[in-house]
Amino acid sequence: MTDVATISSHLDELLQPSRIEDYSGALNGLQMSSDANVTKIAAAVDFSQRTLDACVDADANFLIVHHGMFWGGAAAFSGNSFRRLKLLIEKGIAVYSSHLPLDMHPEIGNNVLLATELGLLPSRGFAHWKGTAIGVAGDSNIPTPDLVERASNFASRYGGSVVSTSNCANRVTKMWGLCTGSGASGETIAEAREKGIDTLIVGEGAHWTAVAAEDHGIAVIYAGHYATETLGVQAAAKRVSEKFGIPWSFLSAPTGL
Repeated sequence: MTDVATISSHLDELLQPSRIEDYSGALNGLQMSSDANVTKIAAAVDFSQRTLDACVDADANFLIVHHGMFWGGAAAFSGNSFRRLKLLIEKGIAVYSSHLPLDMHPEIGNNVLLATELGLLPSRGFAHWKGTAIGVAGDSNIPTPDLVERASNFASRYGGSVVSTSNCANRVTKMWGLCTGSGASGETIAEAREKGIDTLIVGEGAHWTAVAAEDHGIAVIYAGHYATETLGVQAAAKRVSEKFGIPWSFLSAPTGL
């Protein structure tokens, strides 16, 4: 039998949460402990009531998420937050969260895994945060509409869809940059311009990012925040399963975004 502390330590060793400064609400690592031995792992993108209900239905008692319990910042345990906490305690469910460490991991990270799903070969880092590359980039010779189609096929598997800028048509992607989640920003567009990247693949971005990118000749493929961040938690759960011989499952809870 394997306890929560053992699995949490293994994930800490794998993901090294202390190696990068993250948003304070991310609180990377074990967020909720439990005295129970772990019998099943569940993986999900978001900590939510829908995820918790699915976790209970799956008979899992160790939940790995990308967006954790305190994403909105410090708040009183009342209303919905109290109900979630009460359920965790009653069912003996532990929660482990990993945000940027999971995005940037070179083997099980959201970015490198999405690149692989899209048939792209990363050769360098992209989307730097405080000097550390969170995303990946590489060279290619792919008609951009084909890349849009690949992204659409991927997103549809996770209940999502793709939006792309109008300049994706009738062009070839020679150099791409990829950053899952909220990947389109002033910083990533500026980095793309500096490095000669012609196509950005991201989860989502504000409306103005599409306008700004097009003005600079950059095509953007918005593949969905949720869909682009489904792969890392699954890979982390699989690693734990292989290490300790504990079954795991993915809890699908698409947001439509």
